[in-house]
Amino acid sequence: MNIKGIAASNGIAIASVFKLENTKLVIKNDKILDSEQELNEFLNVLDISEQELLELRDLTAKNIDEEHAQIFDAHLQILKDPAVLPEVTSLIVNEKYNASYAYNTVCETFATIFENMDNDYMKERASDVRDVARRVIAKLQGVIINDPTQIASEVIVIAEDLTPSDTAQLNKQFVKGFATNVGGRTSHSAIMARSLEIPAVVGTFDILSTVQDGDILIIDGYEGTVIINPTKEEIAFYNTKKNEKKKLKRLYKSLVSKASISLDGHHVELAANIGSPEDVKSVIENGAEGIGLYRTEFLYMNNDDFPTEDEQYIAYKMVLESMGNKKVVIRTLDIGGDKELPYLDLPKEMNPFLGHRALRLCLDKVDLFKTQLKALLRASKHGNLHIMFPMVATINELRRAKAVLKECEQELGGSYKYKLGIMVEIPAVAILADLFAKEVDFFSIGTNDLIQYTFAADRMNQNVSYLYQPYNPSLLRLIKMVIDASHKEGIWTGMCGEMAGDQIAAPLLLGLGLDEFSMSASSILETRYLFSKLDKNEMAKLANQALNKSTNEEVYELVNQYLKK
Repeated sequence: MNIKGIAASNGIAIASVFKLENTKLVIKNDKILDSEQELNEFLNVLDISEQELLELRDLTAKNIDEEHAQIFDAHLQILKDPAVLPEVTSLIVNEKYNASYAYNTVCETFATIFENMDNDYMKERASDVRDVARRVIAKLQGVIINDPTQIASEVIVIAEDLTPSDTAQLNKQFVKGFATNVGGRTSHSAIMARSLEIPAVVGTFDILSTVQDGDILIIDGYEGTVIINPTKEEIAFYNTKKNEKKKLKRLYKSLVSKASISLDGHHVELAANIGSPEDVKSVIENGAEGIGLYRTEFLYMNNDDFPTEDEQYIAYKMVLESMGNKKVVIRTLDIGGDKELPYLDLPKEMNPFLGHRALRLCLDKVDLFKTQLKALLRASKHGNLHIMFPMVATINELRRAKAVLKECEQELGGSYKYKLGIMVEIPAVAILADLFAKEVDFFSIGTNDLIQYTFAADRMNQNVSYLYQPYNPSLLRLIKMVIDASHKEGIWTGMCGEMAGDQIAAPLLLGLGLDEFSMSASSILETRYLFSKLDKNEMAKLANQALNKSTNEEVYELVNQYLKK
């Protein structure tokens, strides 16, 4: 039996099932006699939970990276939230409720508030609140919850979903892959799986109820397929496929110091996306030719207050110096939509992805914007800086941002060497790319948002996940417009969304003339190898065929068949 889901992390895994099901916690509203003892026990459990979360953070930073470790900073903030403790204390001391009931009541109130917000980032916080609450309540009740760290044999983990806590604790020695009912390519579990290089299929809807402990599974993270109790022939086929992929991986490693050259001698730049200075190590290890996207919002999200100009300067300087003369594209603050700052008081919005975010927010809060721009200008002396504005919608917005940047130069004094570009992630900009190209030094196409805006589909909403269509001819035509417009004006176009590292999309993008591909560091060598086998002129012909197809599926099949030749 085969189950189809979303290919979240490349790889082949063959192993028995380990069902990671949540142990049901029974929470009764029993009253207590000794409220002082109950409160002390509760506070002690909070201390133990805090220590566990700190250890998980360190484990994640060590095994994955700093960016993913910051997920647990959010959990620690929830655990120590000053709005929660007084409410729980009151229910224990004044109402004589047991600690489990009191804590669950308060946490569930907050989780429900988050869940009902029209903001995907805040909706995700509801899950985080419940994750923290479950940890604390299980300890209060002396219940041992399903713990991924207890896995001591080779398995494939099956779950409704995997929390960041779950994923961070997966031991690669034993956990050969996982599949979940929910999730998409941009979910926490999918991103962390790719970082851990564990094969994963998500969004299967019902795999948890379909499989049983002891079943043998094959996870095909390339195709998004799960095979339940495969035949000997299927096992043999996938073992062969797995071994072939291992050989390729060894081959990829030999390309670390090589340039990215197509079969007919055309050079393309393969760059990496990062979230913090600590990520540069992986960038260098994987032979990236530059950094195509530095997401500076993590500097803000990992702070209790706005980072100062000096704090930002140090971070930017560190990245620029580490990369030497290689290009570093640093995106200005991209807060809003699914990313919020607890210390930035923003009003609730009906459609936050279409609202007060990114450059729009910065142009409204100019002092905040100037602090970052001045830090960037100061850091520009230490490397090859490219400043990039996100979420640009109109020429006037761009010109206002450029004016603020010039003001910063004047206020600092002296001259600064940098290049200026914009993210193309709104269809309106793609359509007017010929005019925008006269205003900047480069474009970088942000496909995650461009796809969701083109198809009017929230990329985090599983109900419309089928509309995440990176190969749809309408999207490819928008991309072609942007690339052609940039080349006409003598500037380059890159891409920094998930699509840049997609092995089906990459040949098309090569054919369309994309100059720079920026992706997860772990995808660089595979993509470099792919390009070494492709003729750019042939890819131009293939891309032209794709532009004239009708559907996402037709384009996928076109490229897939070509690559199988």
